[in-house]
Amino acid sequence: MKKKQDGVALNASTTSTKSKKDSRIRRQNIEAIIRAAEDEFVSHGYKGATIQAVADKAGLPKANVLYYFKRKSDLYYEVLAGILDLWNSSFDHVTADDDPAEAIANYIRSKMELSRLYPKASKIYASEIIHGAPYLSQYLKQTHADWTNQRAKVIQSWIEQGRMKAIDPHHLLFLIWGATQHYADFSAQTSKVLGREMDQTEFDLATEMMIEIILSGCGIETSRILNKTLNKKREPEC
Repeated sequence: MKKKQDGVALNASTTSTKSKKDSRIRRQNIEAIIRAAEDEFVSHGYKGATIQAVADKAGLPKANVLYYFKRKSDLYYEVLAGILDLWNSSFDHVTADDDPAEAIANYIRSKMELSRLYPKASKIYASEIIHGAPYLSQYLKQTHADWTNQRAKVIQSWIEQGRMKAIDPHHLLFLIWGATQHYADFSAQTSKVLGREMDQTEFDLATEMMIEIILSGCGIETSRILNKTLNKKREPEC
């Protein structure tokens, strides 16, 4: 009887190990495909990109890519929806009880860091919007609009509590999106004007400056929320 139980336990353990390995391989393959797709879409646009080219860049057979994504449009949509999910994640669970200074500052910091880390996905999204959002139209009208409207209600509640100026919540969000995504979408312009690529320190300095400007415009006191070490670096030497 004991042997049988041990055998069952061994089989269950083997199955569990195999399942974890399969899950890890699946995750690694999808991540490789998404990164390769970002390269392909940002270089050639949707029309010029091919599944074969994505597969070559990912180091996978074309059949493997088609196993996870049946059509090129599915892969394109995944790249677009993925960057939106990342952008929204740091503001997803903010409530009327949260501190608006901390919530907005953290949202700006998160979006600036994502612009630094995922500039290609941001550029693909910008191109999709510039072309009228043909593939994201329904997502923007429904899922993204619902998310934005819910976040706007939270901002409006802060206004009604007297914790910030009476500004339009939607346009505050549009301002944050445009300002933060600029550093990914217009990186060619930024680097040519500055004469250099922005490094982590300069991104951090730009982030704190943006937080100061936006929060001040919202009538929110900023001294307790800013990174004082970075602010010192901004002070001109005498």
